[in-house]
Amino acid sequence: MKPQTYMNDSGRAVGPLMTYFGIAKEELVVICDDLDLTFGKIRLRQKGSAGGHNGLKSIISHLGTNDFCRLKIGIGHPQAHTSVISHVLQPFNKQEQSIMTDSIEQAKEAIVYFIESNNFVQTMNRFN
Repeated sequence: MKPQTYMNDSGRAVGPLMTYFGIAKEELVVICDDLDLTFGKIRLRQKGSAGGHNGLKSIISHLGTNDFCRLKIGIGHPQAHTSVISHVLQPFNKQEQSIMTDSIEQAKEAIVYFIESNNFVQTMNRFN
C-alpha cells in the first residue's frame, strides 16, 4: 500500500488498514528512506525505534508498538548548506538514479523472498 497521507502521518493510513484487513504486525514491512545509510544501501530490521524518521514515528504511534519489520533504503546525509527537507525532496541526478534503480530492484527481491519464505530473519541474513 502507498498511503495517500503525508509521509509524516503514515500511521493514520497504516493502522486502520491493518485492522480492516486483519493484518498482523509480523506481516507488515514498512519501506522507507534512511539518512543514516549510505546512498543506495538497503537494510532490513525486525523492529526498532523511529530513529528520527517522522513517518516511522507516526506508524509506531498508531500501532502502539515499534515491533514491525522495515526495509530501509539509504539516501545519505545532505551536503553542507543543504537542508534535510531539500535533500529528501530533491530529484536524484542521473548517477543517483542509476544507483537507486539497483537498490529498488534489490529491495524488491528482498520483499519477494520474505513473502515466499515467510521468515524475516532469514531474509535479513540473506540481504543485509
